Amino acid sequence: MTARQSCPPAPGPLEAFAVQFDSLFGSLGQRRSFRGYLMGLLAPRDRNKTLTALAGAEPVVQAQSPEVQRLQYFLSEADWSAEALNARRLALLQGEAATAAHRGGVLVLDDTGDRKDGTATAHVGRQYLGSVGKIDNGIVAVTSLWTDGRVHYPLHVAPYTPASRFAAGAKDPRFCTKPQIAIDLIEQARAANIPFRAVVADCFYGDNPELEGRLTQGKIPFVLAHRGSWSQGWARAEEAHSFAEAVRDLRPAAWQRIKRRFQDGHRETWWAAELAFLHFGPRKAVRALCVTTDRRRLPAQTTWYLTSNLKGSSREEIIQLYAWRNWTEQGYKDVKDELGWADFQVRSDTAIRRHWALVCAAFSFCWWQAAREGWLAGPPPVRTEAKPAPAGRTGAGKNIRPHFLSWPKALRAVRAWLAPFLWLTRCWTAWAQAPPPHELATLLEAVASGAPINLYLPT
Repeated sequence: MTARQSCPPAPGPLEAFAVQFDSLFGSLGQRRSFRGYLMGLLAPRDRNKTLTALAGAEPVVQAQSPEVQRLQYFLSEADWSAEALNARRLALLQGEAATAAHRGGVLVLDDTGDRKDGTATAHVGRQYLGSVGKIDNGIVAVTSLWTDGRVHYPLHVAPYTPASRFAAGAKDPRFCTKPQIAIDLIEQARAANIPFRAVVADCFYGDNPELEGRLTQGKIPFVLAHRGSWSQGWARAEEAHSFAEAVRDLRPAAWQRIKRRFQDGHRETWWAAELAFLHFGPRKAVRALCVTTDRRRLPAQTTWYLTSNLKGSSREEIIQLYAWRNWTEQGYKDVKDELGWADFQVRSDTAIRRHWALVCAAFSFCWWQAAREGWLAGPPPVRTEAKPAPAGRTGAGKNIRPHFLSWPKALRAVRAWLAPFLWLTRCWTAWAQAPPPHELATLLEAVASGAPINLYLPT
């Protein structure tokens, strides 16, 4: 048998991460493209992260260059599995104590949409896009995310195909609603042995009877949000039929003051009340809560109507578990703004799924490195006030207090050695064919080994 060819290493700790995936790729070209794709995603953004940007090529002019075409083939035609890559990524995260999922975290269900022109791209159609807050032409992905309020990372993602793309519309047997896709994502998380305290979802999924029914039937704990007007079931005319009506019938003494403490250390006073209407109640299988910052005005932006089947849980715990759902919004912002989640210029279903899997891998690498460098503390989350970090030597991660490391800080720690390596290498090879001078070669060797440079020092 021919010996397996060695692959040129990626710079810094990225090679230790990338080598864990080498067995999933059958050729040297695939292993090289995998490393190049991750480096392009993690590099600082100066334009949309299309294939030319990931390869460091000039837009349009160098679109047919070998480097760009190599990435195009890797994404669209090469023989490798996005599902296997995602499974390996989750296994690596579970192998680190600081990032491993545990039963204190939650599984968040949500979807995200982005604009896309035309109709030739798979799954694209006129539908509601959360990123723009209206119906527009675009693509929507349903996602699951795990978080414990300390770290957060995506688990699985699946595209939603609108009914308009099927000849028989919603009656087509291949059509699946977003809640149905979300149910499949829960099963995928359980099959991957991802533990969680509860499934958490916003009112779009919480108001879906099929999703709640499947969770109840499967004895899966949940904390679901609802619209105030939502109701399901029968009650007498004089009794409450919705959350809004149940809240209106509350006495002032029913409200309990809740002190919420946020990750940055600040506190806020919220109010919570237990609701009893329809089949909800304190002594029933499913509890209902109203949580708000103002019990008199019930502002729409800061009022939650929640249901939960968690047994023996306090109001504070239910509220905290749902509050962690906000990390999925932060996760969307991170991957879209920094990693180019929606910047792909491919049309096939396979290529789109692969791009999303690679973005998730780049996202997870930042947490993986932070865990291995000791910048993250293990679970359970620390609920103490934030304190100023002690002074330390200059360098990414050295001045980061472990319990309060955010993903953007972890990304900046990666870019502290990756960005100088990429730019200095490109600048020198574009300037001369000769080897770099001793000083530059020493600097390139240092950053290629993962030694950070503080890019924010004043000049």
